[in-house]
Amino acid sequence: MLKTHKSRSASVDSKVPVGTKAPFRFSLDLANGVPIYRQIIQQIESAILSGRMRKGDRLPTIRALAVELKTNPNTIARAYSELEILGILQTQVGSGTYISDKKPVLEDDSLNRKIREVLARFVEEMSGLGVDKRDLPALITAYKRED
Repeated sequence: MLKTHKSRSASVDSKVPVGTKAPFRFSLDLANGVPIYRQIIQQIESAILSGRMRKGDRLPTIRALAVELKTNPNTIARAYSELEILGILQTQVGSGTYISDKKPVLEDDSLNRKIREVLARFVEEMSGLGVDKRDLPALITAYKRED
């Protein structure tokens, strides 16, 4: 029996010139139990911490992102609002919503949980490709050498 997995995604182009980095892509997992607004918050924070989004990058409008993700605009507004309260986003009336210079701070528990989630997805995907988890360290080492 195949396991179905519902998700939605949308990309965000920042002001960085074409060819320097790929646009950031939001991806919603409707089956994981995490509220959509929390997923958006987590993804923005993660993108900032990893350098995929930087100070001054413009986020899509609430309406545009809601349409792309096929979700309620109030959900997007809630995520943006919470990040603005934390100082991570800045909204300039008539211009848009931008990444501020304040970096998000992940609590140790939150960071560890995020690491476990990413690793679990990675192991699951590799298993789906027929890769034994005992072979993963060697594959990662070989991949890093290619980089």
